[in-house]
Amino acid sequence: MRNFITLLFTLTIIVILVGCGNSSNEGNTTDEATSDTEDDETYSLVVGVTAGPHEQVMEKVKEVATENGLDIEITVFTDYVMPNVALAEGDIDANSFQHKPFLDEFKEDRNLDLIDVANTINFPMGIYSEKIDDISEIQEGDKLGLPNDPSNAAHALFLFEGAGLITLKEGADITASVQDIEDNPLNLEFIELEAAQIPRQLDELAAAAINSNYAIESGFVPTEDTLYIEPNDSPWIDLIAVRTEDKDDPAIARLIESYHSDAVKQFIEEEFDGSLIPTW
Repeated sequence: MRNFITLLFTLTIIVILVGCGNSSNEGNTTDEATSDTEDDETYSLVVGVTAGPHEQVMEKVKEVATENGLDIEITVFTDYVMPNVALAEGDIDANSFQHKPFLDEFKEDRNLDLIDVANTINFPMGIYSEKIDDISEIQEGDKLGLPNDPSNAAHALFLFEGAGLITLKEGADITASVQDIEDNPLNLEFIELEAAQIPRQLDELAAAAINSNYAIESGFVPTEDTLYIEPNDSPWIDLIAVRTEDKDDPAIARLIESYHSDAVKQFIEEEFDGSLIPTW
């Protein structure tokens, strides 16, 4: 009887030990599976861009992102309004087309909860003309075109000032408007137009300030066809914007990582030959 009890006790201990061992192994298996899932998980995003260079760059970003476990669907817009509206309404997950002054003003005007999460490229704005070949040929009373949205209008005014055509009031900043022109020695007339339409109406103007994406889309080469182009240290650097609630989303982190890759930088430098400038 004593031998039977001893045998029963021994078997019980073995069962307990085996049970503990199985429990521990199962726990480790679960942890490893979870870890592998996190490492290998593929994310997806819908990213809005404007037609032209932003679209071209994002196509390259999409290619790089595939290697980083991110599938990007690109939605192309033809204006500066809908990309932010679509982002706020959840139709897209991020956009890449605008600089910070434009985003800040747009989201304030429309009470949108959007935020910038990374710099992308600088589109140097330039002054173009189909009638003259040098900035010095602008005559008294000429009509100059500029974008009609406030942030790009200010951008253009600082461009005109840099070209020596006007002087802005002291303290003028990224909210500057034509009312902030202090000195206009040639009595130039400033015509505010929808940014995308300016290249099509250029023949009606002596010259105009045109955003590079629209200039390139219209066949201009900014480094060759401008009367004057802004310097490389412009404060109007483009960015990636998302809904504030998504700023720490791992998919957004992979988007930024893919955009800020050497492959994308090389593509920009080779494809646009200085007309677009990577900022990272």
